[in-house]
Amino acid sequence: MCERPISVDKPAETASVVEDQQWMPVCGLSRLISQNIVCVRVTGIDAILIWSEGRVVACERICPHEQADLSRGHLARGRLFCPRHAASFDLRNGRMSYGWPGRSLRLFPVRIRDDQVWMDANAIKAQVN
Repeated sequence: MCERPISVDKPAETASVVEDQQWMPVCGLSRLISQNIVCVRVTGIDAILIWSEGRVVACERICPHEQADLSRGHLARGRLFCPRHAASFDLRNGRMSYGWPGRSLRLFPVRIRDDQVWMDANAIKAQVN
């Protein structure tokens, strides 16, 4: 479960803008590795960062099927399991386990730079709106 979310509503001085991308540092990599799941809020949009099988994944925080808080879920074999029902999401592509109605989990682009996890705020806004 997440502690208080890390909130990044305005680009930091260290943020980088490339074409239509707006990369923002959101969490220290070492913190994510130690906690496995970290809640973040980027430009008003709730997301979670996940450390799974040696890589960082960023996704929406709310289950698209049952609207449960996925930060309370658990990780196993590259999947995020919803705390409210038995469905799980593949962290490579967001697909929900077979047999459950609903859309795939939204995954957001991430980068690692200088021991920081960075997210593209513009990509998050585009996927959610």
